[in-house]
Amino acid sequence: MTVRDLIIHECKELGISCVGFADVSRWKDPLFEPWVPKEFFPVSVYPEAQTAVVIGLPVHLPVVESAPSIWYHEEYKTVNSLIDQYTWRLASLLNSHGYSSVSVPRDGYGSIRVLQKNPVAFFSHRHAAVLAGLGTFGRNNMVLTEKWGPRVRFGTVLTSAHIPSDPIMEKSVCIKCNSCVHACPVNALSEDDYPDSLTDKKACTERSALLNSESRSPCGICIRVCPVGSDRVLFERTDIRIYDDPEAGKKYHFAWDHVRSYGSDWQKNKDKT
Repeated sequence: MTVRDLIIHECKELGISCVGFADVSRWKDPLFEPWVPKEFFPVSVYPEAQTAVVIGLPVHLPVVESAPSIWYHEEYKTVNSLIDQYTWRLASLLNSHGYSSVSVPRDGYGSIRVLQKNPVAFFSHRHAAVLAGLGTFGRNNMVLTEKWGPRVRFGTVLTSAHIPSDPIMEKSVCIKCNSCVHACPVNALSEDDYPDSLTDKKACTERSALLNSESRSPCGICIRVCPVGSDRVLFERTDIRIYDDPEAGKKYHFAWDHVRSYGSDWQKNKDKT
């Protein structure tokens, strides 16, 4: 069994259907400009790294639709925790087979307050996912996948093992509908392709800080309204008009309002957010 097969087998055992591989040399060849600064390359984080192994776990669409809410808040934490556990297990598995490996934490910051001061983590899982062939950037600055659109979280293992890379996706998954741009409550996005248009991190982070103080972060609106992803067929949410038209999506709005009314301070602050 090759190292690649070993990882794929373990991912199947763990229920991980989204996994990709990228040789660390790919970071040296920018896909676009501006690109990841050299100090954020895998070898700058773990000098022994030869391959980045990237996994993805979905956040279920009906949960995201209630965002911002305590439901999404809790599922977001659950998925992040699972990603950190699974990448640690994969790194440990590789170590046991003689390939020095480390897992990179899903969120590389200690608190929203820290993020407000410096809204950058020490490693970008989004770029790693793109370089591992798992998706492409959308106008919401998130990585869009064919299966879940942007409703997926990524984690990375850096390993000394040489593993063949997956092909980078050439065709953009983003359909440039601008639904995310128009839905953003703080106008942090614009109608240009990434990276010509970057998220207004200050506005986005300040909203996250507010929602966090109300126990209903993260925001999630830009990934909620994205029409991309076969998960919409599974959950029968192919018509995104339900988000803007209370009559077209009456039963959904009733459900979302119900969820938002409990476990957080939504009722007290709903007129402000």
